[in-house]
Amino acid sequence: MNLRIKRVYDDAAVDDGCRILVDRLWPRGVTKERAQLDAWLKEIAPSPDLRTWWNHDPERQDEFAIRYRAELDGNPATMQAVIELREFAAQGGTSTLLYGAKDPEVNHAQILADYLGASTHIGDSVADLRSTRMPDGPLPSVHGS
Repeated sequence: MNLRIKRVYDDAAVDDGCRILVDRLWPRGVTKERAQLDAWLKEIAPSPDLRTWWNHDPERQDEFAIRYRAELDGNPATMQAVIELREFAAQGGTSTLLYGAKDPEVNHAQILADYLGASTHIGDSVADLRSTRMPDGPLPSVHGS
């Protein structure tokens, strides 16, 4: 999986590959045309309660990372978004996770990229992931508009 992270406010580039917004809220002041998204995976963002608790406080970053990873592990909607991210990655090339936070070091996209890279299921096929993690039928679309 070739993952990068980038602020959604930065200009799109050819080497971004598949551009995926991983924020729950649409970034203020960014048009759809400027964002040039291939997907918006809202469900993979931290829950509103967790995001409010964290408030991008660098002193809470380590605890936030632990709690966010627990959310990623324990939420079926999040697993659907992880599967979709892997589908993009399986197409080859680069996938760029886009986030709106100001600080490139204190943001959930970095934790998400680390989580995806450390996942024990990285080498699994999408079909295997669906059968082991999502037994309740077909996946609903996680694309937003």
